[in-house]
Amino acid sequence: MADIRKDYRHAELDETTTGDDPIHFFAKWFAEAHTAEIDDVNAMTLATVDADHKPHARIVLLKGIDEKGFVFFTNYNSAKGKQLHINPNAALVLYWKELERQVRVEGIIQPISKKDSDDYFESRPIGSKLGAWSSPQSEVIIDRSILNKNEDHYREKFKDIHIPRPAYWGGYQLIPSSIEFWQGRTNRLHDRIIFTLDVDGKWQKYRLAP
Repeated sequence: MADIRKDYRHAELDETTTGDDPIHFFAKWFAEAHTAEIDDVNAMTLATVDADHKPHARIVLLKGIDEKGFVFFTNYNSAKGKQLHINPNAALVLYWKELERQVRVEGIIQPISKKDSDDYFESRPIGSKLGAWSSPQSEVIIDRSILNKNEDHYREKFKDIHIPRPAYWGGYQLIPSSIEFWQGRTNRLHDRIIFTLDVDGKWQKYRLAP
C-alpha cells in the first residue's frame, strides 16, 4: 500500500473559477461529473455522530440540491436517522476520481417537508417503494428470508392499490455552513478552496494549504 501513488494532472482550481456562490459552483461541478458519465456520480459519504459521540459513515445518494442545501432520503428509524435526531450536525463527501475532484460539506441536517418526501416517493419504481416498506433498516434480522417475506407481504397488500410513503421514510436536507472544493494537482500540491458562512449569513471564501 505504501507504494501506491498517483500524480494528479487533470485540472486546476482558483478563486476566480469558483465564483461567490458555492451552491452554484457545486451544481457546475456536478453537471461536469454527470456529463463525464462517472459511475454513481451522486454517491456521497454521510458522516453522523451518535449519543456517545462516536462517528459513523456510510454511502447515501444525493437526490436534490437547491439554494438551501443537499437532499437525500432514508428510513427515519435507521441508525443514521436516530443519530441525526440526537445530533443534527453532519458532513458529506463526494469524490469523482475520474476528474480528480472532491467536495466536502458540513452543516446541520433537517427533515424536508412531508409533501416533498411524498413527491419523491411517488417518483420511485414500484420495487423501491416496496423495499422501503419491507426493510426494518438497521435492525438485526435472522436471515434474508425476513426481507423476502416482508416484500411478498407488501406486494400482495398493495397489489391493487396505490403504494403510500411509509411515515418512517422520507428526506433530509443538509444545510451547509462550509463547502470545500478540492482539485487534485501534481506533487500533492492540491487546490483547496473553502466557503464558510459568516455571522451575517454571507459566504466567505479562502484558499487552504493542501
